[in-house]
Amino acid sequence: MAAKAADELSKLTVNGSAIKPNPQVNGTDGANGHLSDQDDSEDDKGDDTTATGGANGNSASGASKKKKKKKPKKKKAGGAKVQSDPPRVAVSQLFSSGTYPVGEEVEYKNDNAYRTTNEEKRHLDRMNNDFLQEYRQAAEVHRQVRQWAQTKIKPGMSLTEIAEGIEDGTRALTGHWGLEEGDNIKGGVGFPTGLSINHIAAHYSPNAGNKWVLGEQDVMKVDFGVHINGRIVDSAFTVAFDPKYDNLLAAVKDATNTGIREAGIDVRVGDIGAAIQETMESYEVELDGKTYQVKPIRNLNGHDIVQHSIHGGKSVPIVKGGDQTKMEEGEIFAIETFGSTGRGYVVDDLEVSHYALHADAPNVPLRVQSARSLLNVIKKNFGTLPFCRRYLDRLGQDKYLLGLNNLVSSGIVEAYPPLVDVKGSYTAQFEHTILLRPTVKEVVSRGDDY
Repeated sequence: MAAKAADELSKLTVNGSAIKPNPQVNGTDGANGHLSDQDDSEDDKGDDTTATGGANGNSASGASKKKKKKKPKKKKAGGAKVQSDPPRVAVSQLFSSGTYPVGEEVEYKNDNAYRTTNEEKRHLDRMNNDFLQEYRQAAEVHRQVRQWAQTKIKPGMSLTEIAEGIEDGTRALTGHWGLEEGDNIKGGVGFPTGLSINHIAAHYSPNAGNKWVLGEQDVMKVDFGVHINGRIVDSAFTVAFDPKYDNLLAAVKDATNTGIREAGIDVRVGDIGAAIQETMESYEVELDGKTYQVKPIRNLNGHDIVQHSIHGGKSVPIVKGGDQTKMEEGEIFAIETFGSTGRGYVVDDLEVSHYALHADAPNVPLRVQSARSLLNVIKKNFGTLPFCRRYLDRLGQDKYLLGLNNLVSSGIVEAYPPLVDVKGSYTAQFEHTILLRPTVKEVVSRGDDY
């Protein structure tokens, strides 16, 4: 989910063939292990056959029987099954051992190169196994859902259809449908699905009744989160159907990968921003006869992630600056970049859909009964995880806008309006979640797609 403008850079941050498994490989090419191969062997029938005399050289009398030996069945690795279409098989069933694919592991360099083989750091890494499996499970859900979505998102689809397809897949694959009180806090959607089109860079999700339909000439950012026990994987990609936008998307993808490459323990975030800006601004895109240098959106940022909160307090700029804040061992970051053909600066606009309860919400008297009731619903169903109006509708809440606005004005709930550049411009986004483990940097959300 994108970081908010200025100093409030919070980030809130479809049928066809089944998703195919991806082979698990280690190294920097970023492929991740997915589903194991299906058992395609069949039992040999092993029918008894009666020998006949004559030309075949068998006994002419006293018919004897020969029995074919059955070939042993191939064993299924880990008992994995193939994901359904649409995705509805929980990844816990696909990986019944409870061990999930490791993301892209990148060794630290320079002064931190020792960490890869240091026994103390290796011990610390082993102690984090439960934490790592929760993150990797969420990452596997994200990969499978987004790969399915990438094959299904087409012009002519409504934004509501796209968002609900992604969110239902996420809920099914995590095993948390979020309809029972507290279930969504255990796992499921990490924040509302952002479907931000053209000059809208972030935080746009359809509210009930939204009629927006994706068009052939649109550029749409797809930003969604998955969590297990509050361990949020935040990853985004951009879809466009006209090849004229290819350089815009390439610029932002390259810039994000630059940020990932530069990130690490003891690295200053300002230096990462400078590298991102240099990469992105090296690209140009020609649209309708006019050439644009791709600009980073300077008031959007990457951010750290803490348990049950999409923003932990640190930001990762995407332009050069003097921020001397260092990344530290054990931290989790969403490295995301935004490129634009506009002015490269966003402001709040349009109807709000994204909200989140403040972790340190003030204890103030609420005179509006609907606000008190709604606050209870939010605490029990979302905690400090971001939510949107559709999620309240899904829980059977109605006539809640007065109460919701009262919670916002009281400083208890934060509203995150869509963030937009100038009309007529186009924006793109790519994002991954990285774990700064004691021994290696793990790009946990990396997949074969990006």
